[in-house]
Amino acid sequence: MKPALTVKLLRDGACKFAEIESKHAESKLFGVTDGKAVGTYLEHKFQAYLGSKYDYKCGSSAKGIDFPELGVDIKVTSIMQPQSSCPFKSSRQKIYGLGYSLLIFVYEKKDISRSRTSILNVLHTIYVDKERTGDYQTTTGILKILENNGNEDDLSAFLQERMLLADEIETQKIIRQLLKKPPIVGYLTISNALQWRLQYKRVIEKAGMVDGITRVR
Repeated sequence: MKPALTVKLLRDGACKFAEIESKHAESKLFGVTDGKAVGTYLEHKFQAYLGSKYDYKCGSSAKGIDFPELGVDIKVTSIMQPQSSCPFKSSRQKIYGLGYSLLIFVYEKKDISRSRTSILNVLHTIYVDKERTGDYQTTTGILKILENNGNEDDLSAFLQERMLLADEIETQKIIRQLLKKPPIVGYLTISNALQWRLQYKRVIEKAGMVDGITRVR
């Protein structure tokens, strides 16, 4: 019987997988410039790698994340523009985080013309705890206001400036919650869109230096 997958085993597996994949020459990816196609390839291969070693249930599009039992989602992105999208659920995600942790693979793709293969050199493998998945500017801005004895009006003005995607009633609920439960600093950059646009440069810079952002490899 295979052991049940845990967060520790997931991170250990990600480290080993990234090391192996960084040396693998893949003909299917030669000349491919579509980042989504590359990301899908790497995600599926990682899932297959884990499935050969551990017992776990794969996520589905309905559940929204790759490892629902662990509360973890995989993100694969190029070092050229380290970002990806995720479903928009609530404006609170910018403040209190996405609600799940992230396992991020940041790769550099190199095509080898002579062999007509590609190598995905995984430069960074980073695990971000769910508590750290809020938006950096939003969370730090709110904390500065609260530290400066800010009130509901100050928070309301700030949230309007940040163009938080919430109606007036929801915004007031968020403000009352902030006064009781301040956020902790998130390290993503989250842009407004039909889907959240997550950007990872700060996460890459801070990995291993901040609690909750672990450099797996």
